[in-house]
Amino acid sequence: MSALIIIEHPIEEKWRAAIQKELPDEFIEVYPNVKDPAAVDFIITFKPRKAALKEFPNIKVIQSLGAGVNNIIETNTLTKDMTLARIVDPFLAEDMWEFTLAVVLSEIKNLPKYQVQKAQSLWKPSYYKRFRDTTIGILGLGKIGSCVAANFAKLGFQVKGWSNSQKDIEGVDSYFGKEQLSNALENVDFLINILPLTEATEGILTTSTLSKLPKGAFLINVGRGPHNDEAAIMELLDQEHLSGASLDVFHQEPLPVEHPFWQHPKVKITPHVASLTNRSSAAVLIADNYRRFKEGKKLNNVVSLERGY
Repeated sequence: MSALIIIEHPIEEKWRAAIQKELPDEFIEVYPNVKDPAAVDFIITFKPRKAALKEFPNIKVIQSLGAGVNNIIETNTLTKDMTLARIVDPFLAEDMWEFTLAVVLSEIKNLPKYQVQKAQSLWKPSYYKRFRDTTIGILGLGKIGSCVAANFAKLGFQVKGWSNSQKDIEGVDSYFGKEQLSNALENVDFLINILPLTEATEGILTTSTLSKLPKGAFLINVGRGPHNDEAAIMELLDQEHLSGASLDVFHQEPLPVEHPFWQHPKVKITPHVASLTNRSSAAVLIADNYRRFKEGKKLNNVVSLERGY
């Protein structure tokens, strides 16, 4: 029995050290330096290369290093005797809330507009919006989305949320199912996407969805890149149906230098940093799941392979 870390990134040794600190008596290796592939039954990864897991015939648990698992599911064939788990860390939800709040505050107080005017030496005050007069729509009310929605509501924003099933969150109007999506988008000033990536949600930010927003709405995508219908977003920005877009995730990352998003004046780009996994706190959660696995207990934050979340 041994654990293996698969990360295609120079920081894999930092992850090994953090997890080894929590599991000092366990044998933890880092891919591709594996002594005995057949002994590996617990894999810790985020973006494994295609078919990398096939090298290990006795995998029992695949532990994601983040909240998302689509990179694992899309690049490797998982069988029903494997358990896939993800990180659900309060830091992730808090960080996502702080990031989305920063974007919304910047926009309602016109700070980007004043940066443009500064470059033009232009003194032109604009009226701003208040919290109570601003409606936030959130796609995805899982643990992170629910935290974001609840915190916006506590500050006095009008908040609407949409998810697969109805949620009960204080101060948040909950909508669910395909038939209620249009209602969730009505009168929304800022649409924040925090959905998991599944077959049902891929490409959801398309013309048919975004055109249901009122003219002048602002899009924030901190979910997954494949949620974006990039051509639709560009078209709705150019038609001024969307006033702007803050995109943290993209189909291809890093975003290619030739991509038109870089040059579009209404698109704000951040390099997938809205909510980064905290190595220390994540290591504690991973170590707990490893111990549960060894003791034959149910793991925390198990992902349904059918639903993808």
